[in-house]
Amino acid sequence: MGPTAAGKTAAAIRLAETFEQRGVDLVSVDSAMVFRGMDIGTAKPETDILRRFPHALIDVRDPTETFSVADFLEAADTVVAESLEAGRIPLLVGGTMLYFRAFKQGLAPMPPADPAVRADIVARACELGWPALHGELAARDPAAAAGMDPSNGRRIERALEVLTLTGRSITEFWHQPSPGAGDRLGCELVEVCLTPEPRTILHQRIAARLDAMLAAGFVDEVRALRRIPNLGAAAQSMRAVGYRQVWQHLDGEFERGELAGRIAAATRQLARRQLTWLRGWGDVAATVNTPDEAVRATAALLA
Repeated sequence: MGPTAAGKTAAAIRLAETFEQRGVDLVSVDSAMVFRGMDIGTAKPETDILRRFPHALIDVRDPTETFSVADFLEAADTVVAESLEAGRIPLLVGGTMLYFRAFKQGLAPMPPADPAVRADIVARACELGWPALHGELAARDPAAAAGMDPSNGRRIERALEVLTLTGRSITEFWHQPSPGAGDRLGCELVEVCLTPEPRTILHQRIAARLDAMLAAGFVDEVRALRRIPNLGAAAQSMRAVGYRQVWQHLDGEFERGELAGRIAAATRQLARRQLTWLRGWGDVAATVNTPDEAVRATAALLA
């Protein structure tokens, strides 16, 4: 686990190489890599890497579709169970902390979506803006709001929907007892956090990766995605960091010269939220600063 641009994928691939004879099954824990056609802006592993070391849960949805936490948990449980049954090592890697928590702790049953309630929330967001609704959520469920991007409409919408339907916060549901990974899958969960320190190192990695993305054609990638019928800025896929900013630029909201700065700022904010999650994480077997340290620590734990 770790923040964006920390080097998690590189470390995971090296671990797969290290344990190639024993067998490692890589499982992506990334809410943007699930979408097809979103390659550059998600820093998705290159085709030759994926051919040699396939990652489960990459390219499993079209960008017009959705992929919920419950979808992730069901798919991840299936992949991990099959890997364990085959005597291999399932290695989950990514930075979507909500997915990691669901995998670790399980997911309590929550009320199904209510179209009327959602329509009302969306209508208020159109009038007031998602940051205003995020403030409303912060007043009613501060723990949930603290881990959410104020512009992430999908998560804010769901949290307010649960409050409206049940009178209970989504945080209560998150902490409701449910079978954890060990009980569901009969395995031991070994957790390693890759958190580069000092923070300036992570910021430098974010900047360098963003430069590479833009040079590789990130804007053209989003321009191509915009041609997909029924795909709009409100889609779950297009609310991902980077894609949202490029879409806004292509809509004419700001000039190209502002784009890199806006994406970098949003990415640093994402990294701060991820680090906040990790600071409160329990049962971590090792916390390391570099991909090399992550490889050594994880290899020692798996030996």
